[in-house]
Amino acid sequence: MNEYPPEWDAVEEQPPQPSVEPLPAPRPRGRQEPETSPPRPRRQSSGRRDGNAISKLTLIISVIALILAGIALILTLRGRQEVEPPPAPPEEPVTFRFGDQVLTPLEGMPVNPYNRDDFSLDVKGRVTYEKDGKRAKTGIDVSVYQKDIDWQAVAADGIDFAILRLGYRGYTEGGLFMDEYFYTNLQGAAEAGLEVGVYFFSQAITPEEAEAEAAYVLNAIEGYSVTYPIAFDWEPVAPGQGARTENLDNDTLTKCAAAFCGKVKAAGYTPAVYFNQTLGYLRYDLREVTDYGLWLAEYDTKPDFYYHFDLWQYTHTGQVEGIEGAVDLDLDLR
Repeated sequence: MNEYPPEWDAVEEQPPQPSVEPLPAPRPRGRQEPETSPPRPRRQSSGRRDGNAISKLTLIISVIALILAGIALILTLRGRQEVEPPPAPPEEPVTFRFGDQVLTPLEGMPVNPYNRDDFSLDVKGRVTYEKDGKRAKTGIDVSVYQKDIDWQAVAADGIDFAILRLGYRGYTEGGLFMDEYFYTNLQGAAEAGLEVGVYFFSQAITPEEAEAEAAYVLNAIEGYSVTYPIAFDWEPVAPGQGARTENLDNDTLTKCAAAFCGKVKAAGYTPAVYFNQTLGYLRYDLREVTDYGLWLAEYDTKPDFYYHFDLWQYTHTGQVEGIEGAVDLDLDLR
């Protein structure tokens, strides 16, 4: 049985009138729009284009930032290289030779300041030294072994000063003794107008003994004019002679020299230490006595000693008028 009015069926089956534009029918559920329907805006596609553009811009900015960072890093590294140059390679240690030994210089010890070209030989075959128009004084050192000396003849032969042996300590029992010719030489040298210094042949084995030697010297020269150095002359004795100094160590030897010189200086005189190259390089620590004069014995026409010195005994075979036989010759380089 048809429950709807007949006119509803007629309306449903009637075709649309061409003169009247029908209202759009309700959109059936689940049906596709006709192909003739106007297209809708595609919002999803526009969002993707905007996202792609932003991604490209972000990438470009990142690349530019990376390039700028690289340039900044290069400039920084160049600046560091200019401010902080690479460290220089370590220098080779300074050494010098003495005989067959290679020695390292004493740290803080002044070195030889003399120009070898300023040394020469005069017409008498004596070494001279002249620098900046100043000539080094020439001297001799003597003892009982030169016996009687004609000091007037010595002075006339171009000698400016004399260093006289005052005395010595025995190397076995250690007694203190005067040089038999000391006072004779002291008087003769002074009367000839020479400047006079003295030396003491030491065999001290303790600083106390060295101070006793200095006191012995100071007592002996009291009342006399001694203007040149008072020297501590310690020398080793050949092995097998029973010398009391045979086993003396280097540190004690240096302390003995310093003790002698300290006492002499305290009395108002000029102290000095006499030594040859062996003692200077291998026995003394010369840094401990640089406050005093250094008197080097090195027999040559030009000194090779590495360290500083003030007086130089350059030969033991010199010839001087007024002295029979050989004599030590010295230069005062101060």
